[in-house]
Amino acid sequence: MPPRWFIRTAWVVHRGIYRATRGRKGLWPATAARWGAMRLTTTGRRSGLERSVIVAYLEDGPNLVTLAMNGWAEPDPAWWLNLRADPDAAVVLPTGRREVRARAASGAERTRLWAAWQTHGDDVEALAARRHRETAVVVLEPR
Repeated sequence: MPPRWFIRTAWVVHRGIYRATRGRKGLWPATAARWGAMRLTTTGRRSGLERSVIVAYLEDGPNLVTLAMNGWAEPDPAWWLNLRADPDAAVVLPTGRREVRARAASGAERTRLWAAWQTHGDDVEALAARRHRETAVVVLEPR
């Protein structure tokens, strides 16, 4: 597994490509075999300003599913803290923009969605094992 600094640098470069191409490159759709990349815009919990990140996602019917994993660092990602304070957000997919509302999956739904992530390429169990807390499975429902 590559070091955390490498992963963080790769995402910075990814965001730079997205910005430099004005959104023409940098996002891709989720498929049955691989996760996709979307741009998630939240409202900052302290600043009230829009904050955007590019995150991986899977589709689950009309919902989008992502993991609140900050690389494999211990703290939750800022975007998840923002969504817990204000669950309304927007996403940009290769197919266009959607307004969504976030919530954490729990119980059987979380187990099912976690298992789905395990079949899409990355070893999420190994990544999650590096953290002391449970990784939130975030469901983004259309609003």
